[in-house]
Amino acid sequence: MTDAKPADWQSTACILCECNCGIVVQVEDRTLSRIRGDKNHPASQGYTCNKALRLDHYQNNRARLRSPMRRRADGSFEEIDWDTAIVEIAEGFKHIRDTYGGDKIFYYGGGGQGNHLGGAYSGAFLKALGSKYRSNALAQEKTGEAWVDAHLYGGHTRGEFEHAEVSVFVGKNPWMSQSFPRARVVLNEIAKDPNRSLIVIDPVVTDTAKMSDFHLRVRPGTDAWCLAALAAVLVQENLCNEAFLAEYVHGADTVREALRDVSVADYAERCGVDEELVRAAARRIGTAESVSVFEDLGIQQAPNSTLSSYLNKLLWILTGNFAKKGGQHLHSSLASLFSTVSGRTPVTGAPIIAGLIPSNAVPEEILTDHPDRFRAMIVESGNPAHSLADSTACREAFASLELMVVVDVAMTETARLAHYVLPAASQYEKTEATFFNFEFPHNGFHLRRPLLKPLEGTLPEPEIWARLVRALGVIDDAELRPLREAAEQGLEAYGEAFLGAVAGNPSMARLVPYVLYETLGPTLPDGMAGAAAVWGLAQKTAMTYPEAVRRAGHADGNALFEAILNSPSGVVFTAHNYEDDFALISHSDHKIALEIPEMLRDLRALSTPPPQLTTAELPIVLSVGERRAYTANDIFRDPSWRKRDADGALRVSVEDAQDLGLVDGCRARITTAAGSAEATVEITETMLPGHAALPNGFGLDYVDADGTTVVPGVAPNALTSTGWRDSYAGTPWHKHVPARIEALVGISSRS
Repeated sequence: MTDAKPADWQSTACILCECNCGIVVQVEDRTLSRIRGDKNHPASQGYTCNKALRLDHYQNNRARLRSPMRRRADGSFEEIDWDTAIVEIAEGFKHIRDTYGGDKIFYYGGGGQGNHLGGAYSGAFLKALGSKYRSNALAQEKTGEAWVDAHLYGGHTRGEFEHAEVSVFVGKNPWMSQSFPRARVVLNEIAKDPNRSLIVIDPVVTDTAKMSDFHLRVRPGTDAWCLAALAAVLVQENLCNEAFLAEYVHGADTVREALRDVSVADYAERCGVDEELVRAAARRIGTAESVSVFEDLGIQQAPNSTLSSYLNKLLWILTGNFAKKGGQHLHSSLASLFSTVSGRTPVTGAPIIAGLIPSNAVPEEILTDHPDRFRAMIVESGNPAHSLADSTACREAFASLELMVVVDVAMTETARLAHYVLPAASQYEKTEATFFNFEFPHNGFHLRRPLLKPLEGTLPEPEIWARLVRALGVIDDAELRPLREAAEQGLEAYGEAFLGAVAGNPSMARLVPYVLYETLGPTLPDGMAGAAAVWGLAQKTAMTYPEAVRRAGHADGNALFEAILNSPSGVVFTAHNYEDDFALISHSDHKIALEIPEMLRDLRALSTPPPQLTTAELPIVLSVGERRAYTANDIFRDPSWRKRDADGALRVSVEDAQDLGLVDGCRARITTAAGSAEATVEITETMLPGHAALPNGFGLDYVDADGTTVVPGVAPNALTSTGWRDSYAGTPWHKHVPARIEALVGISSRS
């Protein structure tokens, strides 16, 4: 592969949110010189937001690593060669395994936005060591919802907002955070259509809320009372779809009995929303031909988060908005983001949901003298020292580990705590993909080709993990030779040989991604060896959804794999009929199991007054991690891409500003139980009294063009606590942090 000529437009994708919209790029002198939406992308169809246009700030920032790094005894780092790094790291992990057991090796990551193929190969290395505990960013957000989904129908659902008569967004601002294809186009279409409605449940007057027909502006942390009141209206005013419930749902009568006891007037008062507005919104849901619902971090990182996930799903289940155009859908997947592993963590007994340890429990699993504590850690494409609650505790925990290895493109806050840092190729220097494929009825997958050769000194993650597995010596090269020979004969011959090999060799069966990379990978087009694991996923997908795969135009797994390889803008891999939704329910009877005893117990408990989480000392609810036009995830370390809000302002209400003596542009101190920070103030009518917000993506240090280290804005997790978490999933309460705000007299961001 050679670097692109300036006039060549190449297909790839944005990597800044889960949508991973298709883009086309011109590359010149290793810069992404021009970027625009890819009209051939099956999901985004040429759509992109403003953030994608700034992606060269990721590709070419001065924080890029160019050599493996080893930490010295004094805490400084030295460059080492790849062979030395691989040998020493492999020996270090073998020592941990042989001394304490492989289960003492903890893994965090496996993805960053759109950076997922490496995670497939790291799994082989972990299995070779006997490591079994893992976590990632999803454990800060989605595990409560995943727990509810597993009980209800066994899979993940997504609304078909493009066709929904009523769209409901709970703690979600898709105008800024996107999360479904062509989000702003779809929102504008809804807003302009008098026959469609938009319902937003959010304490903030967000961009989406400004467009809504019904804005239920709840007090922070009271979403559960609002959602319970909406569901209660559906039951009490006979707005449920009785035929649907009778045919496709178990436990509906028990749930309705609990909702009949809800005092709508009382719950509306508790959440701060006018009762008639609650009733009007519920009636709109109950009488619509189709309803789609989306929940996000606004409730997933707040009190009662798992209960709120359950209650918001009642809105579309009770009204029968499933398996119909514009409704809610289960969907096919090329690869699941979650596993079925469950249980408890070895030290604290925290719940493991969908295979993930709660992020808030991670420091506690390390900072102890418990014999089962984690002794070593691998971090791949993540920055938990910055992104997890109570970063001070996280850094103390990581610094205490006997061995820590970080694989990343930059010397992150987490990398500085590691014993070894391995420099990865960027997402535009290797074959990559995303597995956030949630659409229905047509679901797509985008395998992205490399735009550039890897930066000198870096390696793609699949090659890093392959070298580490080789160093462990778990599979002899002679065992791989027959598969390499079969791969040269074509996919059909390879498939037959592969099935026979893994059936007769337990080591190969455990390390499938590694085997694919070593044998099929060399036969793939230049620079695309990392796509080898996709062959296995394509085979599994074709077996799991045979009719939907054929309907999408792929005769079998090999045909699907070849289509993926040969479709630079992405490919539709399944085409479902609406009735397929019921077959996708994993329960044996393919019905929704609506009755979850724990959730009904908590629903009934809402009748008692909610606990007061703020105090006289910490009277303000601080929400951290707000998405804004010029915020992005941690992979954007270079702050110069921001054209507005360069310091990540602390947004406060007009009323609080008056009470606290704050003015626009002044500096203020924010204090929580975990720590304090200073920020520039922005006074806005979008915030309720007693509610303030800080954005995501700030508090990362960066060396500017003058060689000066700058740290714009506040690192949110300097202010959060690991103790404030959901009782079921352990997800953090980042959106509900009790805080105090004080003006810094005489100090202005403009002075």
